[in-house]
Amino acid sequence: MNFADWQQLSPADAARELHRRSTALLSPTQQRAALAVVLSEEALAANFTAARTAPLATQPLAGVPYFAKDLFDAPGLPTFAGSTFLPEVRPAPPEGGAFVRALHATGAVFAGKTHLHEFAYGITGENSTYGDCEHPRFPGRTTGGSSSGSAAAVAAGIVPLALGSDTGGSVRVPAAWCGLYGFRLAPRDAWIADAFPLSPTCDTAGWFTANATDMRLAISALTGLRTLARPLRGCYLDMPGVDADVALACRTAAERLAPPADPVVRDDLLHGFAPTLDAYHTTVALEAWEAHKAWAERCRDRYDPVVWSRLNRVHSLTPAQLDSAQFALTAVRLLWTKFFLTYDFLVLPATPCAALTKPECNLENRTRVLTLTAPASLGGLPVLTVPVALPSGLTTGLQIIVNHPQSPVVNWALERFADA
Repeated sequence: MNFADWQQLSPADAARELHRRSTALLSPTQQRAALAVVLSEEALAANFTAARTAPLATQPLAGVPYFAKDLFDAPGLPTFAGSTFLPEVRPAPPEGGAFVRALHATGAVFAGKTHLHEFAYGITGENSTYGDCEHPRFPGRTTGGSSSGSAAAVAAGIVPLALGSDTGGSVRVPAAWCGLYGFRLAPRDAWIADAFPLSPTCDTAGWFTANATDMRLAISALTGLRTLARPLRGCYLDMPGVDADVALACRTAAERLAPPADPVVRDDLLHGFAPTLDAYHTTVALEAWEAHKAWAERCRDRYDPVVWSRLNRVHSLTPAQLDSAQFALTAVRLLWTKFFLTYDFLVLPATPCAALTKPECNLENRTRVLTLTAPASLGGLPVLTVPVALPSGLTTGLQIIVNHPQSPVVNWALERFADA
């Protein structure tokens, strides 16, 4: 069901249908892994009714249900961020967070919260407490993370819209692997500033939809869409470490948007992107520890061991690594500034491979993924992700990297992928 389908239902029918879908479209194990909170049918009916009441009834997303990733605060609910203990050390504000309040103002209907990779510190959708979040159509393969539950909820068809966050690819990767459209905003805006942080330098708010039309409607309602009379200029960059079938599919799909980068631009970008992965890891480690340090040691036994090891990495960082990361951050932002003097957008593969199986969720593949996503993350840039089909029936995606959330490229690109 798309946005329009939900908007045609009565409040009672919409509440009943959403509740039915939340139990019918995922196995009990995957309901636990993906869905942190689903409001009762009565509460949903009340929310749908409120969305049809003036002045909300005239808003563009009136009656469209959504889930929020559980690092965004919602009124009256605790925020766990994929953990077992966060509300004990960081109470959620009773009025909820800025992102959920913004959705309410558009008439969208809050339906509940979704699970995530613990504290958003992972890209594979694994969670040792609530369960690993699997691709709804390919059991045994991951949705990707950290916005795993939100991607699963949209991919399964429970809701047509779900909120996520993206630090190192946590909207881009699940969108690509689940065949969804994803939009990542820019760091430090109001919608991410009061969410539970991973790395404020790279953290962004974002969302998923199942099709291009709904994504255009969501972007139009939330950030606004722009058009430009002149032709838009971009290029596609082949990246190292991408599986052959994915590289071919991405290169072919990118032809709808832009030609390959010329050799000078290609070499300049590849050289400039080379240090971004190490700089990303250092930046995130430093800032994640800052977010957790007030309680980390006394709660250390309550963290997922893998997440704890990533948090604890801060203690092994050297002054040279910190200086190198800062230099790389400055250099890649200058590189992007230079690029956008000539071009309106850059297209990259969103993932190096199709959705991973559990044994494939290893350090090597995590590194391969982050190599593709770190340049835009460190650049602090918005990204539209569009799905790309693979011969196997699985999917990957394209990152369409722009210099502003209201770039005219976004609307233009969605028109070209409307039939994807």
